[in-house]
Amino acid sequence: MFKKMFKKEKDETIFAHATGTFVALSEVPDPVFSQKMMGEGIAIKPADGTVVAPADGEIIQLADTKHAFGIRTELGQEILVHIGLETVALKGEGFEVLTTMGAKVKKGDPLIKADLDFIEKNASSTIIPMVVTNSAEDKFDFDWKNLTNTVAGETEVFVSKLK
Repeated sequence: MFKKMFKKEKDETIFAHATGTFVALSEVPDPVFSQKMMGEGIAIKPADGTVVAPADGEIIQLADTKHAFGIRTELGQEILVHIGLETVALKGEGFEVLTTMGAKVKKGDPLIKADLDFIEKNASSTIIPMVVTNSAEDKFDFDWKNLTNTVAGETEVFVSKLK
């Protein structure tokens, strides 16, 4: 009870990682994402190739193939952003990484530029899922926003609260 009495309530807003059209995670044409095997989240069909930090945090993962990154937020959420589907096979071609492992980033900072035309021709989809990989730990409550279109770093996607 003592801990609970002094537990600091903290909310954290997570913003769109790309500009484009909202896609429910259940509609992503990849069961790893649509069945939420990686965690709770959303996806965006991008209008351009700039992918940004969805929140303030630290880069904790950068795929060697440049198609994905992980960020740990100030609240402790571990968010994975995966650019396109079956893009690991591109071996980094079509991606420009603008950050480094361990970098402290701010919401809206550009992190990766993707050549959407190249991805469209050489992978199965340009869709960009974003999932909270530690959502199964049941540490967070999520308040999901109703979305249609998104603006990178500006559109609120969800608010998380520590349980």
